[in-house]
Amino acid sequence: MKTTTRIAAIASLAAAPVFSNSIDQIRPDAPELAPYGAMPIGVQTLSMVNPDQIDVVSITDDDIPMYDRPLTVEIWYPSSAPASERGSYSAILRDGVSVVTLSGRAQRDAPPATSERYPLIVISHGYPGNRYLMSHLGENLASKGYVTVAIDHADSTYSDQAAIGSTLLNRPLDQRFVIDYLAETDTPLGEIINTDVVGVIGYSMGGYGALVFAGAGVTEAATEYSWGTPNGLLAAHLAGSEQHEALVDPRVRATIAIGPWGRNAGLWDAGSMAGLRTPTLLMAGSSDDVSLYEAIRTIFDEATGTDRHLLTFEYANHNAAAPIPAPIESWEPVDTLDFVPFEHYADPVWDTVRMNNIAQHFATAFFDLHLKNDATKQPYLELIPNGADGVIALDENAEPTEDHTFWTGFAPRTANGLRFETKLKGE
Repeated sequence: MKTTTRIAAIASLAAAPVFSNSIDQIRPDAPELAPYGAMPIGVQTLSMVNPDQIDVVSITDDDIPMYDRPLTVEIWYPSSAPASERGSYSAILRDGVSVVTLSGRAQRDAPPATSERYPLIVISHGYPGNRYLMSHLGENLASKGYVTVAIDHADSTYSDQAAIGSTLLNRPLDQRFVIDYLAETDTPLGEIINTDVVGVIGYSMGGYGALVFAGAGVTEAATEYSWGTPNGLLAAHLAGSEQHEALVDPRVRATIAIGPWGRNAGLWDAGSMAGLRTPTLLMAGSSDDVSLYEAIRTIFDEATGTDRHLLTFEYANHNAAAPIPAPIESWEPVDTLDFVPFEHYADPVWDTVRMNNIAQHFATAFFDLHLKNDATKQPYLELIPNGADGVIALDENAEPTEDHTFWTGFAPRTANGLRFETKLKGE
């Protein structure tokens, strides 16, 4: 039986069409704000170097070496080129070896649309991950008037995964450096980026970095973990410290953290999480057994220093919302992993494209409100907690009555399985 399944999987790979690994799928039942916007998209790959950084991987008891830290990023942006041909990406799979082709709508090195400056959104993957893991959000938001930049975090990608201590120290530092770098970029692309208005999206360990960067410094205990950053160097992000306060960036106006890792490991407590100071949208699966859903709910409860939302996918696990649809090549077992790579991308209960579309919808509403001051998006975030409890009540002109509580932007039946909760600053 196993041999038959393996042969069938190989046959399906051979029959896969050129654009089978599409990152830009929009289902017919997607919520209102999920579809791509009207703007054509360009994409570029940039290589950055952050000089004189701590080389955490090479630290010894007696030596803290420094190095020039390399970062590769993928940057999507509104383009002046006509939206015609599809684009493609060459990406590494979860096994750290296999190269696959993804397809989307961005055109490689297309000229930027220079009519205005666009808010910047930084996208930060998990541990491990890469810059294409959330490329569906990168493309989608760029088509709506944002510049989005996804980072390959050194020591934390599929092909260079190293000790977690480097990731704990460097995630928020990388996020800050990329903003600073793009603020100084003297190119046609740099000229269209408004780095004074920034959003951050982080998934799993990227969510940890996004929350630290937004003001939630770590606990003193976290700086002493034997498995963490050595030599007490995580004290750079200690809550209340001058160094952490200097990291927090007022240019960052809004944060989305998807399945953020850290509260489950005691990296924060109620006091440190209260330091979070940007409006925050948390997304999570209620069955997350990696970051632990209850720990994410604790973040939601303890982040009393800001307005925040929690979007829950009922019964979804850690892969809720963030990863692209599993590339067809990931369905095949590999010798280097004790699981099929498919499991890194997919969820046992929810369709990935469905979750992607819901994430795109809420990210659009959230960032339009906080980065573009678009008050028309507020109703998309003022929802009753349980989507299944929504009541459709329309008058003879198909306008909502005061009894109408169905989620704005969702078609009948399509909010089932979702919860959306809100707490204001101080609550």
